[in-house]
Amino acid sequence: MKTHILAFILAITVCFGARAELKFDKNEIELHPKPDDKQAIGHFTYLNTGKTPVKFKSVKASCGCTAAQTQKDEVKPGEKGEVTATFNIGDRTGTQVKTVTVETDDPTKPSQVLTLRTIIPQQLEISPTFVFWKQGEKPDPKTITVKVGKEFTVKHIKVTSSTPDFQTKVQEGNGEFKIDVQPKETTTLGGTTLTIQPEDSPKVFYATARITGEPPAPAAPTDQKAPPAPARPPAPGQTH
Repeated sequence: MKTHILAFILAITVCFGARAELKFDKNEIELHPKPDDKQAIGHFTYLNTGKTPVKFKSVKASCGCTAAQTQKDEVKPGEKGEVTATFNIGDRTGTQVKTVTVETDDPTKPSQVLTLRTIIPQQLEISPTFVFWKQGEKPDPKTITVKVGKEFTVKHIKVTSSTPDFQTKVQEGNGEFKIDVQPKETTTLGGTTLTIQPEDSPKVFYATARITGEPPAPAAPTDQKAPPAPARPPAPGQTH
């Protein structure tokens, strides 16, 4: 009986001692691409610290804008490699977070999530991105401020309204622009999309202007007299 128990313990010990184990140097990488870069590429390096090979089952990115792949389908004990995550920047700006899920036959960690954090320089900062007038409000111009990012040089911008019901005027400054937006009238609901494009740049930014809400209540005329106070009822026994 003792012989069987010792054999069982030995088998378990050998099994755990010979297990595979895939370890990544980093599970999260932060990238800072240059303004003209089209892609941001992260390299997640790994090492098989176990005593048996590790086989990859799948490597999947969280969205279609990111592609992920591994150098090899099987990693032998002591071998190194990397999972490459390629993020297509496109028109995106600001902080973009994408993940890659790696599945293997490693019994200790069959599934691991890798995070790619990309900080994309923002060429233009627009504030506010939405201006509005209430229906019936006086159609005075409202201003949108456009600031140029530190990594960029923009001398001129082009602003286009999607409808002729709103007019725009650009005031140029040192690294900053003012866009005055003005509707022709505010009696009817409606809106426009403003396309904002830096000179000699494929990047396009957007803002919105709308006529919205219920018409304001008409103001009382300033010369209107107060209504007469109601007559007091006569006291008991008193006659008019």
